[in-house]
Amino acid sequence: MSPAGVPGQGMPLANAGTLERALRYALGAAGAVTPELMQQPTPCRGWDLRMLLLHAGESLAALGQGLDSGRVGLYPAAGGPDGAGDPALAFRERAATLLASCPAAEYGERTVMIVGCPMAAGMLALTGALEIAVHGWDISRACGSWEPIPPMLALDLLEVAPLLVAAADRYALFAPPVPAGPTADPGDRLAAFLGREIVRPVQGGVIRCRTRQS
Repeated sequence: MSPAGVPGQGMPLANAGTLERALRYALGAAGAVTPELMQQPTPCRGWDLRMLLLHAGESLAALGQGLDSGRVGLYPAAGGPDGAGDPALAFRERAATLLASCPAAEYGERTVMIVGCPMAAGMLALTGALEIAVHGWDISRACGSWEPIPPMLALDLLEVAPLLVAAADRYALFAPPVPAGPTADPGDRLAAFLGREIVRPVQGGVIRCRTRQS
């Protein structure tokens, strides 16, 4: 297959900077996690904070594997920190490892094989940045810290989110977009596009959500 036929080839913003900013945000959000919060509900329906961190850590492992080796298998990469033992620590260590490789990353015309299907490395990085940023938002809400996604990062991701989350296949992963409200910041608009119901901080940390999975 020619480069022009690879999904995501030439996509705008396909650079390491977007992924780097998403990782920094998510690392900051995960800094608020304590063992006592592991059973807190998250904006992902049916998932507590522990389950969300396990999922996000596995996603980071797969993303790192793809960008490093050019291939992602059917199952998450083996090795690395033990997520089951301490999912918050595993998430932070995987995010920090991936972050350390971002300044040297040059995606160019590179192609990554995702379970045998080609994808432009830049598209994989952007998809990872989108997932990492919104899960950072989820983690922040579950912890009660309500740390917003940096506005410029959110605006960059809003530009490409409709291309990364196509209407035809979004419903296996995300609920339909919900209204963000007239005063929503860019991060909340991004979360609302991915099906998160936008609520304001309330006493007791109550979280309402309308996502289907992640």
